[in-house]
Amino acid sequence: MLSSLFVALGLLGLIGVVNGQTTVSVSASASHPIPTTLWGQMFEASIESGDGGLYAELLQNRAFQLVTPGTTTSLAGWQPVNGGNISVIKETSPVSSALPNALQLTFPSGTTGSVGFANTGFSGIKSPQGRHTPLHFSSASQPARPSKKLGRQLTDIDRTVTVKLKPTTTPSSTSNLFTITLDGASASGQTVNFAMLSLFPPTFKNRANGMRVDIATALSEMAPSFFRLPGGNNLEGQTVATRWQWNATVGPLVDRPGRTGDWGYTNTDGLGLLEYLHWCEDLNMQPIMAVWSGYALGGTSVAEGQLEPYIQQAIDQINFVIGDPAKSQAAALRASLGHPEPFKLNFVEVGNEDFFAATSYVYRWHDFVTTLQAEFPNIHFIATSDTFNPILSPDPTEYDVHVYQTPTWFAQNSFFYDDFERNNTKYFEGEYAAISTNPTISSDHLLTVAWYSPLCKVSAAGEAAFMTGLERNSDIVFAASYAPLLGHVTNNQWTPNLLAFDAGTVYHSTSYYVQKLFSLNRGDEYLPSTLPSRTGTLFWSVVRNTSTQEVIIKVDSFHKYLEQALTSTVATSGSAQILTGNATASNTPTDPTLFAPITSKITTGKTFNFTAPPVSVSVLTIKAH
Repeated sequence: MLSSLFVALGLLGLIGVVNGQTTVSVSASASHPIPTTLWGQMFEASIESGDGGLYAELLQNRAFQLVTPGTTTSLAGWQPVNGGNISVIKETSPVSSALPNALQLTFPSGTTGSVGFANTGFSGIKSPQGRHTPLHFSSASQPARPSKKLGRQLTDIDRTVTVKLKPTTTPSSTSNLFTITLDGASASGQTVNFAMLSLFPPTFKNRANGMRVDIATALSEMAPSFFRLPGGNNLEGQTVATRWQWNATVGPLVDRPGRTGDWGYTNTDGLGLLEYLHWCEDLNMQPIMAVWSGYALGGTSVAEGQLEPYIQQAIDQINFVIGDPAKSQAAALRASLGHPEPFKLNFVEVGNEDFFAATSYVYRWHDFVTTLQAEFPNIHFIATSDTFNPILSPDPTEYDVHVYQTPTWFAQNSFFYDDFERNNTKYFEGEYAAISTNPTISSDHLLTVAWYSPLCKVSAAGEAAFMTGLERNSDIVFAASYAPLLGHVTNNQWTPNLLAFDAGTVYHSTSYYVQKLFSLNRGDEYLPSTLPSRTGTLFWSVVRNTSTQEVIIKVDSFHKYLEQALTSTVATSGSAQILTGNATASNTPTDPTLFAPITSKITTGKTFNFTAPPVSVSVLTIKAH
């Protein structure tokens, strides 16, 4: 059965439903401006999303951080080559206090040929022909003049060596090893220790210690307005001692000890605060940065009388980002690292998901925010408890809201924010995603659902319905971000993710394309229209881009079998971008381009017809003078 949506531009009021055709009127007058921050990204450093993912480092376990010397697990990612003996030791003369361990390579007496060790990378290594790849390694001890080739001949090893490698062939797969070998006969009976080995491909915008090009490119193509950092749960630590600390993530890599992240794997912290801020600059995003607020995921809340050093650490963290180098040591550190000018920072989250410790959040919020507001009066501080529960003082001006639900829930709750009181409070939809079609499932779904599961196409349609509500309520919703952002195809801890990847390829989910469609087709003001049915399967939002004189209509068809016709009175031509396909299919590593938006021209005049396919997201762009 054909269901028609009739839209009249420049009219006021509900026209009605005639002969089964849903009729909508759109006001010529905007109801409110749309925040420029509305669509952005949230990063969570789960396994291989930072190290092994966005962060371009190719070598796994590069500095033997937080491992127990002498154990098999300390050699994760490493293996001997041609009879070399390798083990991780606690170095007597470490390269730095932050990196106490080293990989010890021993050449047995009588060995010949090339002897050494290899690294498997993060589930493989991509090595394109002709691309220069810098190798850095720090030696914790000097052998007696072994000879080896690393792009040049070395006869004595310095404490730190940097060479550029240029592959001469392109392997047919990413099942490659990176090896370092020495002449066994020359080094027979000797030992050499390696404290840190780092191998980078060319990076996004050629940033030193930067981001993986293909992942960064896919994220940049979404044109995000903000980047939430340094993560959600990964901020908090399982204990107070293992919390994320900004000052342990800046400066030379050999001075970063790393930490056990809250997802159970070691964060090298090569992707540190300064790298996040450079990343924001490179994509013209503003950071939404979190500070630790006195709660660890293991259940510890710091007593009120003991919060002062943690509040000071938060002050220093913010000063590192925006402070005056002449007045703040943290800001002076930023300047010494090459960025004397302050970064942009308007929003700071105080904690993450503090509804888990709501009782203590009352005093933690009060003590942190009272001090931070006095130091930084121009920054907006975002609360992370449930909205208005408990009651916080000072009153939060912004809340961070997280929702993981079914596609149907998102479609049925496109009016979620319509019912919020307009009381000068703003909202950040900081994490949301359709995670399962099963309404009884919890976040434990991550153990059983693959990122490319059949739920993904219908999930994207449910999310799009919810996003039309976010756009309609952008008078109070100032920012929104899907979560999580990244996940390895097989080695992951949460599904689905917006982008999946392996060592050589990035895979775009249908949700990625929905996010991209909304972000790239923004308006600067919202045009009120007849509202969709709260219990219906057809959703829309209407915005205007005043600079281009375009009206942009986003139409979401959530029902599996529903077709719609759209009729509108316009002045000139327009375009339709349509994402559609089988509701139970998805992009996969074996069929990565099954779904992608298709753009077509639509002829317009006084009226025009548009039929939206079932389970689809469409963006219509119309010139309107």
